[in-house]
Order: sequence, then structure tokens, then C-alpha cells
Amino acid sequence: MTDGQKDTLQLVTFQLGEEKYGIDIMEVKEIQRSLEIRAIPNAPLYIEGIANLRGTIIPIINLHQRFHIDPADLSEEEQLLNGTIIININNMLLGVIIDKIARVLTIRVKSIQPPPQMISGIGSEYIQGVVNEEGEYLIILDINRLFNPIELQRISSISE
Repeated sequence: MTDGQKDTLQLVTFQLGEEKYGIDIMEVKEIQRSLEIRAIPNAPLYIEGIANLRGTIIPIINLHQRFHIDPADLSEEEQLLNGTIIININNMLLGVIIDKIARVLTIRVKSIQPPPQMISGIGSEYIQGVVNEEGEYLIILDINRLFNPIELQRISSISE
């Protein structure tokens, strides 16, 4: 690894509600445009259901429900960019429903600032930092903190 690679971070960016978020590209397995999601009775509200991804059953998480975020108000054209980001948390695949995929972005690690105390929607304990990108704030999520170990165990048992 060269010094230049340590100085930057590649993020998959997306919109959730009115905010733009990013997650480390190394934690993203893929992005799915459409998945058939089957509801699971008695699952926590934020679990949308399960999906079969090429023979692997994965739980699908709705962060709108998890963090009480209203879905983004998007045009019909923008709605074509919604989907599910498949992420890997502790060797478990999860799908996260997003309003709109944006792009892959390379940022300088030095430009990451600590999260402000008042951020709408997702609590600062789930945020790795924020970056001012083209005049807008991009919130970098720490996917390893999105769920506590008990929640992860419960999510894992749903996909079995």
C-alpha cells in the first residue's frame, strides 16, 4: 500500500431521507437495484424482511424505520436510483434500503471532521465523521456501530 492510498478513503454515497451518507467501499459487497423482499412475522420494525441473493438468504434493513427518517421526496426519475446496498457486518451480509444511490467518491482522510452534536436522523454514535463535499455535508456511517451485538444476533437468526 502506498502512502497515497492511506491518505484517502473511497465511499459509496447515497441519499437517505434528506441527508447524504457514505460508507467505506470495502464494507460494500454490491448494490442491488431490485430485490424481492419477503416479510418476516414478528420481526423488529426496522427489518423489512429477507431476500434471496443468488442462493444466500439475507436480512433487509430499513434505516428509515430504524432511525425514524422520512423517505426522501424524489422525482420519478430520481426514484429509479433507489435500491439496496449489500454490506458486510461481522461476516454477515445485510441489505440496507436506500432512497437514491449517488456515486463512489474518494475523499482525503484529513478532511473528515467529527460529527456535530446535532445531526438530524441518525445519532452521532453511528457516525464516523462528516465531510464537506461540494458545499454539502456528507455523513460517513460507521456500519459496525449501526447495530449492537444483541440486535445483530437477532438479525442473524432471522436469515437462518
